[in-house]
Amino acid sequence: MTKACVQLIVSGKVQGVGFRFSTQQAANTYHIQGWVKNQPDGNVEIRAQGEQAQLSQFIDWAKHGPQFANVHDVAITQLVTQNELTQFSIR
Repeated sequence: MTKACVQLIVSGKVQGVGFRFSTQQAANTYHIQGWVKNQPDGNVEIRAQGEQAQLSQFIDWAKHGPQFANVHDVAITQLVTQNELTQFSIR
């Protein structure tokens, strides 16, 4: 099993719609470690790490997000795997 780590910048109507809480739930479902936080520009930043197959499913989830979100784009940047990520938190 190969672990991968990515940064996602999710843009659209993604603040004030439960996006961070729903992201944490999805991360737990897909066994993803990392964090999610709102950005001052209205985007949501996600750092996500996990097994490649589960990470791909999580990224697919982020492309639509929770029910009341309206995701316009998800910018994905590959990162070096980070051993300090052991759970998924809201920042």
